[in-house]
Amino acid sequence: MLLQRNKLGSVRPPKRCRSDMDNTSTSDIVIINGNSHPDLANMVAERMGLKNGGCSVFHKSNRETIVEISDSVRGKDIYIIQTGTKDANNNIMELLIMAYACKTSSARSIVGVIPYLPYSKQCKMRKRGCIVSKLLAKMMCTSGLTHIITMDLHQKEIQGFFDIPVDNLRASPFLLQYIQESIPDYRNSVIVARNPGVAKKANSYAERLRLGLAVIHGEQKEAESDEVDGRYSPPPTSSSRQRTTSVSVGVPEHPVKVKPPLTIVGDVNGRIAIMVDDLIDDVQAFVAAAEMLKDNGACRIYVLATHGLLSSDAPRLLEESVIDEIVVTNTIPHEIQKLQCNKIKTIDISILIAEAIRRIHNKESMSYLFRNVTLED
Repeated sequence: MLLQRNKLGSVRPPKRCRSDMDNTSTSDIVIINGNSHPDLANMVAERMGLKNGGCSVFHKSNRETIVEISDSVRGKDIYIIQTGTKDANNNIMELLIMAYACKTSSARSIVGVIPYLPYSKQCKMRKRGCIVSKLLAKMMCTSGLTHIITMDLHQKEIQGFFDIPVDNLRASPFLLQYIQESIPDYRNSVIVARNPGVAKKANSYAERLRLGLAVIHGEQKEAESDEVDGRYSPPPTSSSRQRTTSVSVGVPEHPVKVKPPLTIVGDVNGRIAIMVDDLIDDVQAFVAAAEMLKDNGACRIYVLATHGLLSSDAPRLLEESVIDEIVVTNTIPHEIQKLQCNKIKTIDISILIAEAIRRIHNKESMSYLFRNVTLED
């Protein structure tokens, strides 16, 4: 399958005609969407030979969310396409209200298609906080969703928070294909993990492409595993509590972690460095890693990720950095960011979502989408 590049620099696979979906009984499928990513919803519906269902989502003057479904959904399979963006809280409320509206209108099944799941990075206990992604999963299940389709969760274990089936799709086939077809002399590349936490993902890319691996060790900023979560808090020192809370006998103290300065484990001199990750949001860490790779002799630097949130002044920082190209999928809308940074390229993954919907609706196996390294027409 050949990729096609349009004038905006996006990379999109060839469109499927309606005959490609002729095995799908489309009369029982209704695709609706909120305000987070209408373009993606329209592309998925077009690939399936369907029209987007009649659903209006708007906000009153007091910012309450109103959902109006104009078409009948009784006894039908509803697919709600709603991703996470910078306006995550509104995205979530729109999804919950749409799901509940379909539930109370006697829909047969309600599938939430959430390419980027909001709050997925808050999947661990932090000090006296909470696991927000667990709360979000409970809210989605209660609202009436019967199935979730998402893509490249920050941690795969998040699937266990849901009481309903979750299909965690992979964008790696598209990113691997981009490397092979759009990066000149990619055989001279090395896959780079910008911190040890990404080493497993980077190693997977390196093995599939038969390339070398480099890991950047040492952090300017604390990694998620090093954030203060309350377990290492010192005991009270007041004299009234020392007799009952003393830990000086038998319990060793935790040594303080001292991170080394940034160093690269692996050879990048004269090579093309390809950093991979699941999300690009605040880009300072990527920019710092790129500068270090450049100082160590990397000739070109690419950053590939599934989700391109690109918050705050990320486009400006990327434009001014030594990074040559940033490649993300269209799980999150970022057309405005692309106008501010010419280095951002987009890969269309609507064909993967459309195929997942078709297989779920026809009760076909989803293993093909997880087993194959490249997606074929």
